[in-house]
Amino acid sequence: MRTDDPGKPARPLEGIRVVDFGHHVAGPLVAVMLADQGADVVHVDRPGAPGADEPADAFYNRGKRRITLDLTDPADRDVARRLAARADVLIENFRPGVMDRFGLGWEQLREIAPQLVYLSLPGFAPEDPRAGVRAWEGVVDAATGNCRVRVGEAPEGWDDSLPTYSSVPVASDFAAFLGAVGVVGALTERHRSGRGQRVSVPLFDAMFEAIGAAGAYVTERGPSAPLPLAQNGSGTYACADGRYVQFNPIGASTRFLIWFLQEAGRPEWAPLAEAGDEVLRPRLTELFASRTAAEWEELGHAAGVPLARIRTAEEWLATPHARASGMITQLDDPRLGPTWMPGVPVHVGADQDENGLDHPLRPRSLPDADRAEVLGELEADAPTAAQAGEAAPRDLPMSGLRVLDLTQILAGPTSGRILGELGAEVVKINAPQRRIAAHGVVNRGKRTILLDVENPAGQAVFWKLVDEADVIVQNFPPGTAERYGIGYESVRARKPDIVHVSVSCYGGLGPWTRGRGYETQGQAVSGIMARAGGPGGKPAVLGPYNLLDYGTGVVTAFAAALGVYHRTVTGEGLQLRTSLAQTATYHQGAYLIGHAGAVYGTEPAGPAALGEGPLMRFYRAGDGWFFLGATEEDRDRLAGVDGLAGTAGLTAGELEKELEAAFARRPAREWVGLLHAAGVGAHEVVDLDALMVDALVRGRRLSITQVSEEVGEVTMPGVAIAMSDTPPRIGDPVRQPGADAAAVLAAAGLDGAVTELERRWAVQTAGLPAGW
Repeated sequence: MRTDDPGKPARPLEGIRVVDFGHHVAGPLVAVMLADQGADVVHVDRPGAPGADEPADAFYNRGKRRITLDLTDPADRDVARRLAARADVLIENFRPGVMDRFGLGWEQLREIAPQLVYLSLPGFAPEDPRAGVRAWEGVVDAATGNCRVRVGEAPEGWDDSLPTYSSVPVASDFAAFLGAVGVVGALTERHRSGRGQRVSVPLFDAMFEAIGAAGAYVTERGPSAPLPLAQNGSGTYACADGRYVQFNPIGASTRFLIWFLQEAGRPEWAPLAEAGDEVLRPRLTELFASRTAAEWEELGHAAGVPLARIRTAEEWLATPHARASGMITQLDDPRLGPTWMPGVPVHVGADQDENGLDHPLRPRSLPDADRAEVLGELEADAPTAAQAGEAAPRDLPMSGLRVLDLTQILAGPTSGRILGELGAEVVKINAPQRRIAAHGVVNRGKRTILLDVENPAGQAVFWKLVDEADVIVQNFPPGTAERYGIGYESVRARKPDIVHVSVSCYGGLGPWTRGRGYETQGQAVSGIMARAGGPGGKPAVLGPYNLLDYGTGVVTAFAAALGVYHRTVTGEGLQLRTSLAQTATYHQGAYLIGHAGAVYGTEPAGPAALGEGPLMRFYRAGDGWFFLGATEEDRDRLAGVDGLAGTAGLTAGELEKELEAAFARRPAREWVGLLHAAGVGAHEVVDLDALMVDALVRGRRLSITQVSEEVGEVTMPGVAIAMSDTPPRIGDPVRQPGADAAAVLAAAGLDGAVTELERRWAVQTAGLPAGW
């Protein structure tokens, strides 16, 4: 077992042993996230190691040791079982039942390894009728409506009924992020009970975390039509050099627009915000065309506004901030040589090296390179069969913990909601006299107070709450909490064992540390918007759902879970940081691989992209669209489907034309049924409105209804993480923002202080903003 540099503080997961049976994206990505935080990961390759020759393997298997095992061979199966028996965590992302056939299923292993945390990441859950479907990324995208161009981002004249294919593996990434949260939560619970459990995050389920507020609505009103990003002139603008910037001055006030116009020398235009977008946008279009994109980005940072130059993924790899912050790092790969790739999604502590990393990362091993070492350890350990021991009390991983959630918008509040689902008591602190985005969705299960932490009287309340808190999550602009006197060092001085998590757009290191930004800026700088626009097209915000806001929310919950686990084991607090830009980097892990001879931009891109090739793409059927997910090995199966016999032996170009013609002759659902029966992956395109009321989705509580005291029944996504022994809870409906002030203050020993705090403008309890 490899250990860290003894001269540096231990990473949170040092001493944890992981066996990774993952393939493609989801499983290997969880294992990378655990390895980056100190876990000793052994990756099990299949014979031939499919994918090991792809550059992406340098990222998805970095920091791991590797052994090749043929699970159809009894001797290799025995090695696999012995690896599992000595492990703390097992990761697999096969279809349900596959691991059971090899004798490596959860029920089979729990008898010999009661301590094991067993993570499954199938495409569809075992109880889902689609459990046996080959859930390629496009299949899951079709099943969850993640295949539409975002409203307001389509090319002129775009047909909104058309699907679009994204090469960013959103479902796999979200499943990995959530799986990492579940694993660390289960390890924390195991520290108390001594027993492992099964954690499951199907890719289909994970997409409901990505859907977020897009799938939330007052039931009586029905789903709201999505709106384009247009507030205060938000949008993508062409510049003097032909490049683009993304400007997003959203918020309850026009302060960002005013700051920008002042810095740009046009303060007299500020009143145009009241005139509406149709008046403001032409002026901004003309203004942005007067300078280069780089000049506007520099001006935006100086003004403190959300404005970013749109880069390609290749450009992001070489951006000084990406490298200085540790979002991009270089390792000496055994096959590719010096290779740039994503860094770590969570920074731990304040001690980063010259590469922006808390600890050095190890490059990947090549397949089977560590066989002798791994087998030698198995022989040396020679563990006897583990005994289950006496049953211990079990509760949710975060039960008994108190969380102060000082975050705004979507990413930070999502992390607090997830911690609440894992058992924590969460107090949501918002500033008074502000509109609160998506309050009813991201703050479910929390108590809510409107407290001004800049106000001296409000700070006195804040410190009372800190005294009882275990975790603080905040997303103030970098430097703001310190200016208020409530930054990490101040909190730690009062509460040494606090777990303190900060989330920002650009992270806590590098030249852009104090830069402001939202989902759009994270997509802009990292290459996602350029990819969504396609070669020669206008860059566009990717996807109908916010993959960075909610993805960062999950990663922030992972950071908090790491801190809680570390505190549970050591008794020590921890400082952790996450960012939107780093989540964007992780979403593109397969493409952000820079090495000598690297070729960029070969993946499908742009709104007109339908897939990877004739066997993996969207097709128009007689009544709508569906996604076909097949490989070359499926050609015989495909030719055996009624109506597709003519596809045998065709070239790629011929095959695509033949399939387009054939699929147009029958309804999508009929084709999907025939393809499933033949063992080929496929799914008809499902729109979000239908998805949220689907009987199966409702039955599995992926879409739930609650009764809000403010507006009556509401519909929203449920919980994506499943845990066999400590299942996460769905929090109670959140009350109107600020409605729990009296209860929160009473719990802090300030019963009866509401009137005085209101008089001093520290707390708001009247005229509360709407939550829905």
